Amino acid sequence: MTVKDDRQEFEAHKREMCVALGRDRDALDQSTEMLVTLDKYDYAYLWSFLGLPIIQQPADVMATQEVIWATKPDVIIETGVARGGSVIMMAALLQLIGKGKVVGVDIDIRAHNRESIETHPLAHRVELIQGPSTAPEVMAQVKAAIPEGASVMVVLDSDHSRDHVLDELRHYGPLVTEGQYLVVADTLLGQSKPEQIPTKRSKIWMPGDEPFAALNAYLKETDRFEPDPVVNGKLVLSSSPGGYLKCLKG
Repeated sequence: MTVKDDRQEFEAHKREMCVALGRDRDALDQSTEMLVTLDKYDYAYLWSFLGLPIIQQPADVMATQEVIWATKPDVIIETGVARGGSVIMMAALLQLIGKGKVVGVDIDIRAHNRESIETHPLAHRVELIQGPSTAPEVMAQVKAAIPEGASVMVVLDSDHSRDHVLDELRHYGPLVTEGQYLVVADTLLGQSKPEQIPTKRSKIWMPGDEPFAALNAYLKETDRFEPDPVVNGKLVLSSSPGGYLKCLKG
């Protein structure tokens, strides 16, 4: 008995459903309400990746690994190291791919978190840089960490105020190479009602002073990026809907 090879059909249907879901505002609203409920239990803080805390929604981890596997960058730059789980997650994918490194940038890499990262089995694929993410001396170190001709992906997940994210976009956006992704985390803050904004945080960012506002401002300044409708479309139960931008040209 011959079974039909339906892989292309399966992928086409998946893309169609992703785009349709992205147009369903009711689904996003219901998803956001669920995340508000889950935030009472610090839901984003409950997960780990290969032993290190990864402070992200599971859907965002899945979306990030999808684009890394599809595009296979040589260098991934992430601003906002926190406890290290996300840099290790991305390093694990690069290890499977067989090349590349993650450059983690943070204003304060605490000693215990640095130790967890630097003693991890995947530490050889991670380079840590401490300092303000857009400071000239930090940008010089970041650029020095990128080999000539390397393909570069960027994930922005540090301070979430509009002005800081926009500053990061202007500094790190030009480093992203054609076909790679620029990911802006926590864009849900700009698509939520004020009463839905998480308050169990050291800082609270209200609509207008958050990453989605910065992303929209940056897209008016450049024609190098466009939101990926397939990746973003399925980002419900996610902190970053609309935050996955694909680089269209060098």
